[in-house]
Amino acid sequence: AAPLAWLAALALAACLAVYVLGAREADVSINGMVFIKGAKFTMGTNAEDARDGESPARPAKVRAFYIDTHPVSNEQFREFVRATKYKTEAEGYGWSFAFDAFVADSVKEKISEAIQGAEWWLPVPHAYWRQPYGFGGGGDGWAKRDPRGWLVFPAVQVSWNDSTAYCKWAGKRLPTEAEWECAARGGLQSRAYPWGDNFDVHRANSWQGKFPSENTKEDGYHGLAPIDAFGPQNDYGMYNMMGNTWEWTEDRYQQPASNGADQRVLRGGSYIDSRDGAFNHALRVTTRMGNTPDSAADNIGFRCAKSARDPRSDL
Repeated sequence: AAPLAWLAALALAACLAVYVLGAREADVSINGMVFIKGAKFTMGTNAEDARDGESPARPAKVRAFYIDTHPVSNEQFREFVRATKYKTEAEGYGWSFAFDAFVADSVKEKISEAIQGAEWWLPVPHAYWRQPYGFGGGGDGWAKRDPRGWLVFPAVQVSWNDSTAYCKWAGKRLPTEAEWECAARGGLQSRAYPWGDNFDVHRANSWQGKFPSENTKEDGYHGLAPIDAFGPQNDYGMYNMMGNTWEWTEDRYQQPASNGADQRVLRGGSYIDSRDGAFNHALRVTTRMGNTPDSAADNIGFRCAKSARDPRSDL
């Protein structure tokens, strides 16, 4: 009887080992992501200066999901490009928009066009994810912003289509707008920022000073910051959900200003946005706008999400 009991125990241990190994393999597939259980929350804002569909505040719900704690980095995007030989839409067009402060003078001299009313946005030849400001651009240089260099910065100059292609390759998808806001709120209800109601210039990459000519860099950065700058912005461990770069979401942008054009929702604001909206967008957890799926710029990036099944929290 004893040998039979021993064999049964051995078989059970083997089964458990297979189960644990399977669990570990699943964990590997969601490395760098946080699990967020299904939830009901208040989405949007009733702020008087709400714009681009931020208002009104309304009930929303999400099913359980995973989401990247950090935006996709240049290092991660480079791995995708090397594996697939992917060419971004900016590469195909041969140009993209970049903020003029970081474009090399030798390049600016040859640019004769700009966006009326937003002359700081220049159509820069050969601007794409590897060189977001075109040849010789970058302002104060990546290494000066962080000794680890360019690889730890968010991948920018990526369109919605480019971002979707990366997510598919990674076995993920873009987050829905509701998932994005749920993750940005970090479990807090009806707060202005991921961490609460008091703006903290040292917790997000925004513009301080007179735009576009002066940035006092009170937050430590003039332009893009690394994906792990400022530390987690909320109790979910989410980095750079507000400020630094706009982030693509899965949803269509449907506002009167879009005039029926095919646009997708961007969330979070970027390094050129401000605390109070005196210029560009006011940074808060509900900040949003739309753009066409093939658009890119040096302040647009993304992160990935993945559906999850949690019977305890399905709504």
